[in-house]
Amino acid sequence: MLRVIRWYSWCASLALIRSSRATSSGFWGRHTPNTHRQGREPPPPPTTPAPANPPSRLSAPRNRPEGKVLETVGVFEAPKQHGKYETGQLFLHSVFGYRGIVLFPWQARLYDRDVASPVTEKSENVAGHGSKEVKGKTHTYYQVLIDARDCPHISQRSQTEAVTFLANHDDSRALYAIPGLDYVSHEDILPYSSTDQVPIQHELFERFLMYDQTKVPPFVARDTLCAWQEKNHPWLELSDVHRETTENIRVTVIPFYMGMREAQNSHVYWWRYCIRLENLDSEVVQLRERHWRIFSLSGTLETVRGRGVVGREPVLSKEQPAFQYSSHVSLQASSGHMWGTFRFERPDGSHFDVRIPPFSLESNKDEKTPPSGLHW
Repeated sequence: MLRVIRWYSWCASLALIRSSRATSSGFWGRHTPNTHRQGREPPPPPTTPAPANPPSRLSAPRNRPEGKVLETVGVFEAPKQHGKYETGQLFLHSVFGYRGIVLFPWQARLYDRDVASPVTEKSENVAGHGSKEVKGKTHTYYQVLIDARDCPHISQRSQTEAVTFLANHDDSRALYAIPGLDYVSHEDILPYSSTDQVPIQHELFERFLMYDQTKVPPFVARDTLCAWQEKNHPWLELSDVHRETTENIRVTVIPFYMGMREAQNSHVYWWRYCIRLENLDSEVVQLRERHWRIFSLSGTLETVRGRGVVGREPVLSKEQPAFQYSSHVSLQASSGHMWGTFRFERPDGSHFDVRIPPFSLESNKDEKTPPSGLHW
């Protein structure tokens, strides 16, 4: 049965998304206090039986302080169990709740240390983090645009300027970011359709995509998107994903090679890594410390300890179970690897360590000129 879905505030929208997976009833929103910030779970949204064969309509609040006026966004579609989503597919992020649109897919190798996989095409055994060999399997991710209207609501749980590039000038440490660009796993896509010809607000939407009502989905790639993808492919490409769970905290790491720069008569190689922390349990926990071990092919082993991550000590709860961030590392060698732990605190004050899956830092053998901006 199809579902009618509307939401009244950003926090409520996440509850509705989760509820929509378990029932086919219709949901109508109403204003309610944001009580989960004080540690209490917000009241469940009211439910009303859906009429026979209704459209699965998705709604969002207009920009009004009270958040009481609902605006239709689109119609939910059945998630794909097989195959890939096409360029132009609209979606809701099932974990962070933002609206987005697919630009193009990436085929990655997922190394899941929680799964005993049969022998596959490629395996990994990173030194320094035990001797467990992990078999990789193909997994689809998507390059997407995030709706700018939703960025303020997710900024405390997911960086919206996480895709960074090396600037093409003398400062070897200078970076620039493309706001509202993200990588999304296939299972995090909740697809929907819309009759709006510009359903996503992003400065690159109309530069990359155009409306074509004869196509499904009706948003097709412009030549500028194809040119941009080809030009920046070495710095955008997602190839390996690493995942491990410790005491119901799942850590996913995606490394990206960014390029090489010369500094003080030596070569400096740069990588970006994106980390997602997910609480798979109902107990509230808070990240307190990080402990990294960074090995370089030059033979150096560096230890890094510190409070939190990117200046934050995120709380992972049932209502907000995930936190995602990006950071950077540089080596004076063309390859290396990283591993480590995150220390979490329970409500009773006790601590436990969560393993960060080991991952390789590999440079591109056929490196070309790094990007110097948005190339079309």
